Amino acid sequence: MAKELTKREDNYSQWYNDIVTKANLAENSAVRGCMVIKPYGYAIWERMQAALDKMFKDTGHENAYFPLFIPKSFFSKEAAHVEGFAKECAVVTHYRLKNDPNGKGIVVDEDAKLEEELIIRPTSETIIWDTYRNWIQSYRDLPLLINQWANVVRWEMRTRLFLRTAEFLWQEGHTAHATKQEALAEAEQMLYVYSDFAENWMAVPVLRGVKSPNERFAGAVETYCIEALMQDGKALQAGTSHFLGQNFAKAFDVKFLNRENKQDYVWATSWGVSTRLMGALVMAHSDDNGLVLPPKLAPVQVVIVPIYKNQEQLDAISEKVAEIKSLLEARNIRVKFDARDTHKPGFKFAEWEFKGVPVRLAIGPRDLEQETVEVARRDTLEKETLYIKNLDQKILNLLDQIQKNLYQKALDFRNLNTHKIDSWDDFLVQIEKGGFLLAHWDGTAETEQKIKEETKATIRLIPIEESPKEGKCIYSGEPSAQRVYFARAY
Repeated sequence: MAKELTKREDNYSQWYNDIVTKANLAENSAVRGCMVIKPYGYAIWERMQAALDKMFKDTGHENAYFPLFIPKSFFSKEAAHVEGFAKECAVVTHYRLKNDPNGKGIVVDEDAKLEEELIIRPTSETIIWDTYRNWIQSYRDLPLLINQWANVVRWEMRTRLFLRTAEFLWQEGHTAHATKQEALAEAEQMLYVYSDFAENWMAVPVLRGVKSPNERFAGAVETYCIEALMQDGKALQAGTSHFLGQNFAKAFDVKFLNRENKQDYVWATSWGVSTRLMGALVMAHSDDNGLVLPPKLAPVQVVIVPIYKNQEQLDAISEKVAEIKSLLEARNIRVKFDARDTHKPGFKFAEWEFKGVPVRLAIGPRDLEQETVEVARRDTLEKETLYIKNLDQKILNLLDQIQKNLYQKALDFRNLNTHKIDSWDDFLVQIEKGGFLLAHWDGTAETEQKIKEETKATIRLIPIEESPKEGKCIYSGEPSAQRVYFARAY
């Protein structure tokens, strides 16, 4: 299988597409710009969902569900929001089809035109804030901490599996608070929840910061984000959390009686991550042999492949494997015994290596005699022979090592490809090599736009964890309050 994979250095984009399709993560659908997430890919997404869902609930959030359809009039209530999404909206205009009397097949029934057109949600702020108006009357109803797992539609014309599709899966949190300080604290808290997930589950190091005004979410007062660096030197936005101020509360008249017995507008946040994280996972760790998965998110953490010549040998090996499997599963390790008689061991090795399974065990007649197994780790491709005694603890330790190694490898790569830049000439040279460029910016939208037009680089974030030091903008030479992170991005 690995021989079919395009090498990263030859064509990174094709390499990515090859892994996504040939590792059975997803494929293009009959609907242009949409994808089918296959069982193996969906199993990874389910593990992401489960981990994030627990994090949300541990921070006091509850799940709910809101309609897929949003009345078009809702979008006109928040001007910046509608402007940000207008070009991506899919619109429902009719509710019925009919047979064409002229024999042209199925056509839209013009007698079934909707009185008000409906938008298929690109995001749910408008429908949710219209609903919250009925849920919130006083400070006793606050904070309202709601999340929903859903699909959204943004009519993208240039698509790529997981990274940018017309329909994708995500979660979106929408919260209401009595004070500005509480809402800001919520938005920042969720930034760190996402950061924790990216680093400790995905093994992807991320930068934390806020977006420039040009790059903010439509309708937000502040957008917090995490940014990761992919192996081709491009950045990928891995999650966002928005402080919405009172913009949506005012647009949808969501008021509450505060502790001073006065009417006030609530303060809002929204935050979300999507199946784009699947793309980040592929690009951050995988290699020229295929997918590489961090153990915490791998649907199968350990695959066991028997090596045998006849049924008698297979029966003996299967008996021992049942013991090993039971031992590992008692430690909550996800194990698969690949006893298919339709494929040879070499094919199985290549297949599971391509699919990124963290640990492979091979066991044959000689191993049975010596009470050993051959252990291969996916991250380094190293092999060793281990005794079966205490194998469960050894595998637990190995999975932990692999998780940490993947993170460290990605962190070393990011550090190697992050550069402080002090001149425009250096910026022009380095941006062609990729990576994060930490440079001064004068804070104006005009300079930001010119840099983008001339280099295709954008401000990925303004760091919030680094002490600001004044300097001169690399483009305009004007005073700059602090350095920001530039990169070309997905």
